[in-house]
Amino acid sequence: LKMCDIYDEVAEPLARRAALLRNQAKRGSAVDALVVAMAEPGGTVLTSDLEDLSAIAARAEDVLVERV
Repeated sequence: LKMCDIYDEVAEPLARRAALLRNQAKRGSAVDALVVAMAEPGGTVLTSDLEDLSAIAARAEDVLVERV
């Protein structure tokens, strides 16, 4: 957890970006979309749920999804 960022709240622009990505992908959870939106631009998301996160990341700016 030392390498993780912990947030108490989500800024409105980030929440709106996540909602847009989720709506465009038509799948995944709100949390999935937030994770991808937070990785923009140029980040990598590590997950065991490739399908939903990859669908969302396909609409994001330069976000890579890797299976763990």
